Amino acid sequence: MAQPQSLVNRRMVMDWLGIVPFMLFAVLFLILPTLYLVTGAFFNPAGEFTFQNFRDLFQPTIMAAYWISIKVSTASAIGGLLIGFFLAWAITQGGLPGWIRSFVLTFSGVASNFAGVPLAFAFLATLGRTGLLTFILTTYFGFNIYSHGFNLLSFLGLTLTYMYFQIPLMVLIITPALDGLKKEWREAASILGATSFQYWTMVAFPILWPSLLGTFLLLFANAFGAIATAYALTGSSLNIVPIVLYAQIRGDVLHNANLGYAIALGMVIITGVSNFLYIWLRMRAERWQK
Repeated sequence: MAQPQSLVNRRMVMDWLGIVPFMLFAVLFLILPTLYLVTGAFFNPAGEFTFQNFRDLFQPTIMAAYWISIKVSTASAIGGLLIGFFLAWAITQGGLPGWIRSFVLTFSGVASNFAGVPLAFAFLATLGRTGLLTFILTTYFGFNIYSHGFNLLSFLGLTLTYMYFQIPLMVLIITPALDGLKKEWREAASILGATSFQYWTMVAFPILWPSLLGTFLLLFANAFGAIATAYALTGSSLNIVPIVLYAQIRGDVLHNANLGYAIALGMVIITGVSNFLYIWLRMRAERWQK
């Protein structure tokens, strides 16, 4: 029996009302701020239209900040990709007990969102000059990591800190892709005489490649936009783009907030391209795993 038209219309209204809070949040905190940045990047403090802000992006200090951010984001994304992949492989393909998988996925869900000041404090308390691990290595093993060139407030230290939330994020994203590898594919490869190495290089990795590349781009974008952890950990000793942007808009540099808008627009373009490519690659990967 067909439902009354009034009931169908009422359900459609309720369905649309359900997404109103999300749409309102997206407009207020994503779309409008982005439009404000885009328009502000084309004006100077006097309100005059100009392209000078974009020409100023090629200043050595700003270009160096972009380059440091790209290096940190790339290094932490590669580290998170490799370690996270093998961790996800262990809990999906390695034959470990089910409770280990549940524990790892639960921990990954928490750790992937653990960032900012608490994460910076945790690493300072662990790997700082007076940190717990530094103290143990120095006192009981006679090995001082700082005497051998390590510095938490550096490129390597920030990369290691970022990997704390990059690895669990990788686990959460790649686990469904590994679950999507059908047992029939491995059995067919085995029947045809393929070794485990040949199966992974000729069957599994070609299927997983879009997921792996897409996840790398997502991890890169995730690290590129992070500021709270880096600022709390290194302050201004490591000028990545978000810290330069924060100082610029706050007026600590040249009192030109519009240049800060141009810097932010550059970040939006880089992260936007990364996320777009991630979504496109994820759609290609899902086509294989249906």
